Amino acid sequence: MFAGGFVLIPGPDTRVVELRVHGVQGTTPQSLVDAVAAVDVAGDGLGRVVRPADRLRRPAPGPVLQAAGRPVTRVVEGYVWGAMTSGGWAKATWALLFPFSLANVAHWMLPPVPARSTPAHLLGIALRALLRLAALLLTVLLVAQLEVISLDLVAAQCLAPGSPCLWGPSWLNTTPWVRAVVGLAPIALAVLVLHRMSSVDWRIERKEVPAAEGGRSGLPGAHVATDPDTPALRVLHVVAGLGAAVVVALGGPAGPVLAPGWHGVAITACWAVGLALLAVSALGAMLLDDPTGGAPHRGGRWLRAALGRRSRRVLQVVAWTSLPVTAGLLVRLPPSLPGADLAVQMVAALVALVCVMIAVLLAPAALLARRTWSAQPRELRPWAGGWMAAPVVATAALLGGGFGAGVALTLQRALGHGDLPDGYDYLALLWGVAGVLAFLAAVAMAATTGMMRWSSLRRDKEWAREATLLHAGRARDAKRAARAWWWARWQRRHSHHVVLIMSSVLAVGAVPAALLRLREVVPPTWAQPIIAFGVIVLAALALSLLRAVYLAARRPDKARQVGVLADLAAFWPREAHPVVPPCYALKVVPELVARVREHLADPGTRVVLAGHSQGSLLAAVAAARLLEELPPHQAERIGLVTAGSQLQWAYPRAFPAVVPHSSLETLAGGLAGRWRALCRGTDALGGAVMTWNRQVFDGMLLGAGFRPDGTSGALPPALRGPTGALVLGGDHWLPDPQRGPFPGRRWAPGVNRHADYTSDPEWDRAIAIAAGLDTPEPPAPAAPPVLPTARQAPVSSPETT
Repeated sequence: MFAGGFVLIPGPDTRVVELRVHGVQGTTPQSLVDAVAAVDVAGDGLGRVVRPADRLRRPAPGPVLQAAGRPVTRVVEGYVWGAMTSGGWAKATWALLFPFSLANVAHWMLPPVPARSTPAHLLGIALRALLRLAALLLTVLLVAQLEVISLDLVAAQCLAPGSPCLWGPSWLNTTPWVRAVVGLAPIALAVLVLHRMSSVDWRIERKEVPAAEGGRSGLPGAHVATDPDTPALRVLHVVAGLGAAVVVALGGPAGPVLAPGWHGVAITACWAVGLALLAVSALGAMLLDDPTGGAPHRGGRWLRAALGRRSRRVLQVVAWTSLPVTAGLLVRLPPSLPGADLAVQMVAALVALVCVMIAVLLAPAALLARRTWSAQPRELRPWAGGWMAAPVVATAALLGGGFGAGVALTLQRALGHGDLPDGYDYLALLWGVAGVLAFLAAVAMAATTGMMRWSSLRRDKEWAREATLLHAGRARDAKRAARAWWWARWQRRHSHHVVLIMSSVLAVGAVPAALLRLREVVPPTWAQPIIAFGVIVLAALALSLLRAVYLAARRPDKARQVGVLADLAAFWPREAHPVVPPCYALKVVPELVARVREHLADPGTRVVLAGHSQGSLLAAVAAARLLEELPPHQAERIGLVTAGSQLQWAYPRAFPAVVPHSSLETLAGGLAGRWRALCRGTDALGGAVMTWNRQVFDGMLLGAGFRPDGTSGALPPALRGPTGALVLGGDHWLPDPQRGPFPGRRWAPGVNRHADYTSDPEWDRAIAIAAGLDTPEPPAPAAPPVLPTARQAPVSSPETT
């Protein structure tokens, strides 16, 4: 018996199905199942279930699992979901819309709403409404900046008669409406692409299974569900984009352009229609209810009825009709658009105002939610005290505006002709100041880190006592491991500080630019070098992002960082912004649940979900759903193994309302010791999951963590496993570099950090424990031999006695 439950004695019909889930940036089926060849056994091509294959490409059995000294049949399967997020131009273009993804992620970073707290409930409603408004304004800003490029810079200036910018046939400059069509066609194409991209969704290959009522189980990922308001939100963004294009083209926010007779009346009417479309979109986005919080049966019910399928169709028809009507009203384009400058600046100012309001309201909301995590250790509390959504949405807004300005400035330099709105000079000043501050911040951070590292080496301070304990008797490995432990720990502790510094730098850079613009002060002479540096920074931002998109489409292995960010952002459903990659969790988790249920239909089968990195979050959510749905006699036959996971240092701290620390405690209690976490101190992306407050005392690794009975507290000292790993609670700390080589096992030399967890021999032992077939305690020592009795004792000499 271990951890409060009995260990199953494997019988002849017992088998273990090990269902692996990989992390971000995908992987090959062969590497996922540790085989030379792999073959599909289920799935639809996007979500693939694979097994090792023999020479005839037939599913082959996995290696035998040793559990409590007995061989047990094991089936190794892998769920491959990389095709949902990477590969091809269509998926690579998601990188261009990364600010939209950041705004959507910020919605999921909001602090939890405590029960029976009316102020917190009202603040939650206001914050969700403001986040959706900020996301809508980002779409409008994109369209306005694109209109500055296509309609103002190209159509109105470069295609003007006598312009040396472009050459071409004379009819292109003199024929009515041609220049207007050339300027508005890219707008229509961009909005159409946004609509099509937001309509992409996954078809789920699964049988219908009962869902948890209300999504309030307290398990991780209980709120990750499809938003029924997404179709309405998609239409509102399309309508807002088209309305903004109409308003900017016909005069801007200050009013429509003047024209005599019926022409002026038509322009005024079309401009009013565009303004009304913008107002309806903004109001609808703010009032749409969020079903993951509050009470969906009250708020927003009437608006959902008003934004039904027929109403959405009418809105789209009106919006799409207004765009060609606008092109027809622009018989002769002026030398420059009169309202482009004011439109871009007004939208940017509204985005900044909404971001400030979000930051202000987040402060009391985080304070009210603090009671949900105040009893936790400091290292487990949410980042920035639950205020992290504010800098993330601010970074999204500034990156969106910077990318558009960078493209416009780069195109202007390439054409060698044309004038951009005056506001772009102030935006260049913003990014110039931000670039200088970012450089100084990077130098200061590098100097501080170097001094800390040098001080620790100079004082011979032992930063990683766990590494010394793991590599006892191996001085060379201990030295290499201690260095890697130091850097990995530094990255885990300070990764969120990079986002805070980035947003702070951009916000500080926005202050002088905003003050100068509000006072209508021309940037002084001393600011010209900073503006020039800002132009370089913006151009570099635009070119680097376009280059990343190209590499992500043609050479995915060269654009891993962009792919990692896109994969992490695509985990979250569309809540604040609909033009984001479809949430792969809504497909992966139900199909994992369905696959596990198929295996559990055999009473002799035990299933272990094994997830690496981002796959550990998917596996944990799937295990939580299974605990909700399965009867007890089947739930006790599932286990969970996580490796290189961010389920402690990242997700509960960044998303305290969706993956709170308490939900992990509930999951650990539900699995009753069948959740094992493999971790390496050298892994900067992964870390401990089940334990915290670790310390080495008197040669023992101590700490607190989850207990199998569903509580938390101090744990017994760590036990050293047969392969050299230290097992503290549910965490298996692996020596890296590995001990060995071991006969009959694949060898992975060197410091592996975040890669190749399955090569460690502790992997098989963790699978056996998660399956309930083994215990984390080392085998009991053999009983001493029984001495013969006096009657049977042989005659011995005194020396023998």
